[in-house]
Amino acid sequence: MADRLHALDATFLELEEADLSAHMHIGAVIVFEPSPAPSVAAVAADLDTRLDALPRYRQRLSEPQTGGLSWPSWVEAPGFDVAAHVTRARLPAPGGTAELLEWAGTYFGERLDRSRPLWELVVVEGLADGRWALASKTHHCLVDGVGSVDAGAMLFDTEPGRRGPPRERSRDRRPAPVSERPGGHSLPARVLGRAGEAALLPLRAGRAGVGVLGRGLDLVRHPDRGVDALRRSRALAEVLVRDELIAAPRSSINVPIGGHRRLAVVVAPLAELKGIKDGLGGKLNDVVLAASAGGLRALLLGRGEEPPAAGLRAMVPVNIRRDDESLELGNRISSLFVELPVAEPDPLRRYRLQAAASREHKEGGQSTGSRALIDLTAHAPPVVHSLLARSMYATRLFNLTITNVPGPRTDVYAFGARAEEVWPIVPLAAEHAIGIAVLSYGGNACFCINADPDAVPDLAVLREGIAEAIAALAELAGADGRGGERGRRAS
Repeated sequence: MADRLHALDATFLELEEADLSAHMHIGAVIVFEPSPAPSVAAVAADLDTRLDALPRYRQRLSEPQTGGLSWPSWVEAPGFDVAAHVTRARLPAPGGTAELLEWAGTYFGERLDRSRPLWELVVVEGLADGRWALASKTHHCLVDGVGSVDAGAMLFDTEPGRRGPPRERSRDRRPAPVSERPGGHSLPARVLGRAGEAALLPLRAGRAGVGVLGRGLDLVRHPDRGVDALRRSRALAEVLVRDELIAAPRSSINVPIGGHRRLAVVVAPLAELKGIKDGLGGKLNDVVLAASAGGLRALLLGRGEEPPAAGLRAMVPVNIRRDDESLELGNRISSLFVELPVAEPDPLRRYRLQAAASREHKEGGQSTGSRALIDLTAHAPPVVHSLLARSMYATRLFNLTITNVPGPRTDVYAFGARAEEVWPIVPLAAEHAIGIAVLSYGGNACFCINADPDAVPDLAVLREGIAEAIAALAELAGADGRGGERGRRAS
């Protein structure tokens, strides 16, 4: 059986096809301690010994585009040569953070070639103090943020000069969409509007009576499935009502964008962020969202723009992997849509509002609803699904993406050198000028902002605003004792 893309994976291809400004790859810049940079040949040879655990990295799409009646499949890439996916770059002097950020912005503003396996790696030389970096780019249809961290664990070492133990090959054990499982539910097409009506019409013909009878008998045999279907239906209704009746506010960060990118980073001690959480209550993700809200408030005020009273709305990806799916590629994510209280000037009240909003959405099962929407659209043919995909990433639904990914819990190494810092990259959909990715590693949390340079020429204001928001929360929580201002850095 052909290994076809699933609905959510295909969504990221379709978003690119719909708008040239959307680049749907994720990635990272990993900076290593001072040591000789490996050659391209050495990196390629080392990767070649490790990719057996990640067979999809040797595969390409059967068709470079989506559309028609079926999605592309993953097929073996003829004559695959890992060396063709590894290149080299050198920074101009003095090779500091500014030069690396400028190079990375240009690099991540370039799309992957869909005729090849959808990943690449660059060895970056010329960093100050003898350091070097690896920059990776992987298409979102291949893997999500958490999955990329799991895959990275296969490609790096846990000790200097020592390879990690071999791991089992990646498999696709993705559960079937809800509506394909016994007891799966269906919804009236009117809740999805005209696009949903068009998507569901072909599915109704010839199976309505059989489907109703089958579901009725199944619910008699398995009443718990009816409860699950009701829960998912209610959660899906919440997502749809939010989109149709309570649209995300208009904002200057939601404008037409181009294909270029610019990056900025804020690095904070992880102990400091945990100290804020412990001192003020809530979760670590609440600290991330509240700090981002503080930065976005500063950005809007700096533009003379009144922060919306209802808050900006962030799409927050939620990992739904099981423990035994750590090496499964593809996307295992759902989404929360969380309001960021950017209109609140007081940082303590802003934090408490943020924590309350996150708690409310999690308890309401909103992530279940967004997953159910993906499952429902999976039944639409690709030519129609692309319309639904764009609606799910439209500015009506959210203003920006903020993702918080736990990184490796221990130091990682490559060619004997320890990784000092990791900058994660989240892609930008059309008319979304800003995305924020946060990754914890080596005792620090790195906030990496990906932005369109034309729509966000004042990126430094957002960067400094996030740093200042973290400082204010740390002071309120009494968390400055383990890093404080000296441990915080914005670049």
